[in-house]
Amino acid sequence: MKLIVNVDKNWAIGNKNKLLVSIPADMKFFRETTTGQVVIMGRKTLESFPGGQPLKNRTNIVLTRDPHYEAKGAVVVHSKEELLEEVRKYPEESLFVIGGESIYRMLLPYCTEAYVTKTDHAYEADTFFPNLDQEEDWILEGESDEQTYFDLEYVFAKYQRKNTDH
Repeated sequence: MKLIVNVDKNWAIGNKNKLLVSIPADMKFFRETTTGQVVIMGRKTLESFPGGQPLKNRTNIVLTRDPHYEAKGAVVVHSKEELLEEVRKYPEESLFVIGGESIYRMLLPYCTEAYVTKTDHAYEADTFFPNLDQEEDWILEGESDEQTYFDLEYVFAKYQRKNTDH
């Protein structure tokens, strides 16, 4: 399982159920990386998409505690156990965790790779991603050159979990 996320300098990822920043090249990277794959998210993440619709050209799996929740075009699961059972149906390398905070934290132990766009700015935020630079079992495998979008600087970073057979 992999994950993909955009963090600010404090590893913040959102505020009031919205992304902190929308960088076209980052959106394109997300689209290219996850198209044709399986994306795993929480209900609030799904509802933050345009029209609350699942992402096109991907298998969308939504985790929610609400037993009556339905999302047209998405697979809805109601527990971590049910989610882990569901993802067994797909190739391991096709699974991408895309948020939000509680889903990232729940599934981080199952992830072996992390694609992290690091935006060099501190935003007002209410949701955060674990700082992989401080996690002992994660190492920074590589980083792109610094990119710029207007006055924002950012890099695409790839982290790898240590001691995996992947």
